[in-house]
Amino acid sequence: MHDYILILSCQDRMGIVHAFSAWLLQHHGNIVHAQQFGDPDSQQFFLRVHFSLPAHRADTELAADFQTVAERFEMQFHIHDARRKARLLILVSRQGHCLNDLLFRTGDKQMPAEVVGVASNHPDLEPMVAAHGLPFHHLPVSADTRARQEQQILALIQQNRIDLVVLARYMQILSTDLCRALEGRAINIHHSFLPSFKGARPYHQAHARGVKLIGATAHYVTQDLDEGPIIEQDIERVDHAMGPQDLARIGSDIESVVLSRAVRWHVQHRILLNGKRTVVFR
Repeated sequence: MHDYILILSCQDRMGIVHAFSAWLLQHHGNIVHAQQFGDPDSQQFFLRVHFSLPAHRADTELAADFQTVAERFEMQFHIHDARRKARLLILVSRQGHCLNDLLFRTGDKQMPAEVVGVASNHPDLEPMVAAHGLPFHHLPVSADTRARQEQQILALIQQNRIDLVVLARYMQILSTDLCRALEGRAINIHHSFLPSFKGARPYHQAHARGVKLIGATAHYVTQDLDEGPIIEQDIERVDHAMGPQDLARIGSDIESVVLSRAVRWHVQHRILLNGKRTVVFR
């Protein structure tokens, strides 16, 4: 048997699950696992189905075959080969905790993904990347060279057939053009519990505000800084005796876990966009 994953969204109405099930039955397929959600606010229906077929077929061929069903319900959908590993490009700056966590988890086969390369505007993390036997691309950037540097990033994405770009504490603001080019396939980790403390130095902002909880947020990258659809968040309790450095130390653990969850769910095709929000089938 060969496994596939279908994700779809459309206006909520009767007969959607029945239509898919009938299509699958025609192909002698079997449902392995299914999750669905009808949003009463947006009136949208979301479905993720892990299914198997007796013979292998290209996901593009299956998608073309399913098009008749999709058109009837005006679906947005994708069919993925469940055995295919997603290809990741990780962008970093100087802090390596999120990178280190992702390199371990992908190397340990904790998620169906492989890191194809790491790019950075600083050389600091090259030894860590080299220890994993992966290519490291040092792409320095300044205000004058930003456009050229981003073209180098896009070239890496195209040449290496990258499925997902992960901003693992990449401390550069992407241009509008690059954000548009990466729409839906770039995840950022922000070191605060959004929508609070956007922008730079959020732990210093949190300390100045005297918060008792700090957190981290993984979200899709959009041209609006720190405004992309939120995928995952987590928090940790803190107290008055902790300074900004203490908050950053505690926060680094949260960031690593939150980012890894978001990446895992994306490469397992568990995330669907619902306007500015996300539906995450965990």
